[in-house]
Amino acid sequence: MIARRRFLALSAMAGPAFAQSVDLHLPGGPSLRPLTTDFPGKGPMIVQRTMAPLLETPMAVFDGDILTPNDRHYVRWHWPFPTEVDPVAFRLTVGGRVARPLSLSLAELQRLPQGEITAVNQCSGNSRGLVTPRVAGAQWGHGAMANARWTGVRLRDVLARAGVRPGAVVVRFGGLDVPPVAGAPQFLKSLAIDHAQDGEVMIAWAMNGAPLPIVNGFPLRLVVPGWFATYWVKALDRIEVLDRPDDTYWMAKAYKVPANPAADVAPGTKDFPAEPIGRMPPRSFITSIADGAVRAWTPRLAVGGVAFGGDSGVRGVEVSGDGGANWVPARLGVDAGRYSFRRFDAEVAVARAGAVLMARATSDAGRVQPMTANWNPGGYARNVVETVRVGFA
Repeated sequence: MIARRRFLALSAMAGPAFAQSVDLHLPGGPSLRPLTTDFPGKGPMIVQRTMAPLLETPMAVFDGDILTPNDRHYVRWHWPFPTEVDPVAFRLTVGGRVARPLSLSLAELQRLPQGEITAVNQCSGNSRGLVTPRVAGAQWGHGAMANARWTGVRLRDVLARAGVRPGAVVVRFGGLDVPPVAGAPQFLKSLAIDHAQDGEVMIAWAMNGAPLPIVNGFPLRLVVPGWFATYWVKALDRIEVLDRPDDTYWMAKAYKVPANPAADVAPGTKDFPAEPIGRMPPRSFITSIADGAVRAWTPRLAVGGVAFGGDSGVRGVEVSGDGGANWVPARLGVDAGRYSFRRFDAEVAVARAGAVLMARATSDAGRVQPMTANWNPGGYARNVVETVRVGFA
C-alpha cells in the first residue's frame, strides 16, 4: 500500500449525475432517492447527501455474499472528507498520557503484528427514515450498514508501544476531515481506556483484502466491533490518551440516547437521562424480496436475508409470512465471527391476498428483536422487527 499513488478524489468532480431513483418506502415521505455512480471507487449508491457525502447501500447488495463489496459499502461523513492523501508522507500520532509519544508511518504501523476481524459497520442513524413520529437527521433507509473483513493492527499494541501512563481514563481519536467553517467542532470520539485496550479494537488499513477506499477513510480507520460506527473514526491520524473524561462536542452533546437498554422514550419526550450511544442491538433484514414487490402466486415463499447480533453473535432467526402470527426457524449460513452478518433462509406459508414478511433475530446474549419500535429524538439505534410487504399477481 505504501506504493499506492496519491489520491485525487472529488476535486475534479463537477457534481454527481443522477439517472435513476430508488423508493425507500419511508412512512413520512418523500421516499425517492437518486442513484449515482459518480463517487470514486463506488458502484451505484443511494444519495442522501452529496457533500459531506451520505451514500446508502441498496438492500439488494446484501442478498449476495455476507461481505459487502468495497464499492458498495455505505459512506457517512460529518465534514468534507480529505480528497488528497499522500500515503508516504502520512503519519499517525499518539500522544497525551503516554511515556513515548509516537509518529508512525504506514510502513512502521504495518510492521506490528497484524490481524483480521469481520464486523458490521452500522451508522447510529441507520433506518431513521422509518422512525415515527419522524425525527430530524438523515432519512436513511436500512442501507447505512455494511459488513467487511478488516485488516490492521490492534489498538492495544499501538498503545503498548507508546506506554500508557497510570491515570489514563479515555482514548480520543481524530481524523483528517476538517470542519468547513470556523468554530465548528472537530469530529473527535473517545473510548474508555479498558475498551481501547481490549484487543478487539483495531486500526485498519484494509477492508476485504484491499486498501480502504478514500471515501471510507483511507489510509486508516478505527474499527470498534459491536459498536455503532460513530466511533469508527475515518482517515484516522491522531490518538490521544486522556486523564479525564472527553468533554468535546461529539462525546458530551452529540450521539446521546436515553439511558436505558432499549434507547427508548415516549415520542416527543425531550428531557430524560441520556448517555453516549455505544453497543449495537441485534437486527435482521429480509434481502431476497423488496418491500412492495409483486410476485407470482405460490402458497409457500422462499425468504432470505442477513442478521447480526450487535455486540454478540447470532443464536437464531425466525421468519414469518403473516405479520408475526406464525413463525418458522430459519437456516443459518456460515458463521464468520460474532460481529459479522449471518445469512438466513426459510420458507413460509403466505396468503393469496398478500404476504407480510418479518424476520426476528436472537443474539447469543439472548437479546431478541422487539415487535414494537423504540423511539428517541435522535432516531438512533432503531431496533424492531421490520416488515416487507409482498403482493401476488
